[in-house]
Amino acid sequence: MPSSRVRSGLEQLLAKPGDLAGRRLGLIANPTCVTADLVHGALALKDAKAFRLTTLFGPEHGIWADAQDLVEVEHSRDPRTGLPVFSLYGPNRVPTPEMLRGLDALVFDVQDVGSRYYTFIYTMLHAMEACARDRLRLVVLDRPNPIGAAMVDGNLLDPEFRSFVGLHPLPVRHGMTVGELARLFREELRLAVDLQVVPMKGYQREMSFEDTGLPWVMPSPNMPTVDTAYVYPGGCLIEGTNLSEGRGTTRPFELAGAPWLDPWRLVKDLAAEEIPGAVFRPAYFTPTFHKHAGQVCGGVQVHVTDRRRFPAFLAYLLLIVHARRQEPGRFAWRQPPYEYELVKWPIDILCGTDTIRRTIQAGGSVKRLASGWRKQLGVFRRRRSKHLLYG
Repeated sequence: MPSSRVRSGLEQLLAKPGDLAGRRLGLIANPTCVTADLVHGALALKDAKAFRLTTLFGPEHGIWADAQDLVEVEHSRDPRTGLPVFSLYGPNRVPTPEMLRGLDALVFDVQDVGSRYYTFIYTMLHAMEACARDRLRLVVLDRPNPIGAAMVDGNLLDPEFRSFVGLHPLPVRHGMTVGELARLFREELRLAVDLQVVPMKGYQREMSFEDTGLPWVMPSPNMPTVDTAYVYPGGCLIEGTNLSEGRGTTRPFELAGAPWLDPWRLVKDLAAEEIPGAVFRPAYFTPTFHKHAGQVCGGVQVHVTDRRRFPAFLAYLLLIVHARRQEPGRFAWRQPPYEYELVKWPIDILCGTDTIRRTIQAGGSVKRLASGWRKQLGVFRRRRSKHLLYG
């Protein structure tokens, strides 16, 4: 690792335990909770001798990120440390008083990917609510926003469409770190929580993940690379349809398609939209599991050529528009339930509104909708400004 690399919140805490030394800690973690030399945080905290780590908690996909999407995870015991592991993706998404009994502080250290839909930030929010309820300190160990913490993009979530893929009015690409989001949540939701954010050292907002010098660890089974994170602010929308989002391939979210689509026609239609920062390549792929498993799907692979210019949210909405136009009788919106929402359409809770779906169904312009998001983003930038920790 270069000497100028970023130091994560975990490494900062290990170097300076402060008043957490000797305290009984619970740790919300997954495989991304590692030091720069890839030692898991649970082992690092135990071996440091300064802390009394007693309990582990796992977000969606589990503490070892081995569970696929929408698969509930059971409580277990960690084979390496022997500590109990409570699942926060199942019947109890909010830690119960019994789970937190005997702790002096709850520590959160999970790598986010910078998109509103990714549920880890809402596991953190639920942990904040639980700590406020039980008068327990929550310690957030900050990590980089892997797609950069400067750019914001997409629409702002309408509170009427709150769900576990959007519990607060954030834009799709929020441009914040988890530590900054925790500060925003505490103020805007008026949470009386004892919040301690351990900032990174050497981090700047414009950094890509590669700039940080930190190792990339998959935060979930279908987030294999940093490239995946850059398309995810749009690619996740495919989950709200009967198109394959490339799960069951080695390029999830970069690949999208269905057995009935003509790849060349789709690429031609998308090229006409003049979407900056990406090239759409005609592709065939066969998912090994998930939607259309074992069937050859026609579609596209999204190749991002300029990360700073690529509007992922709008790009994938246009992909959906043109896929639907090709075969309107075979295209369908995914039915609920989805992410614990039993009534609202999955595409609506992902979009944070039903306006986008209704516009597409009526043959309207999503580009025209996008022009209206700029004012929303300006308001959000002002909201977030007081909570930012990095220049």
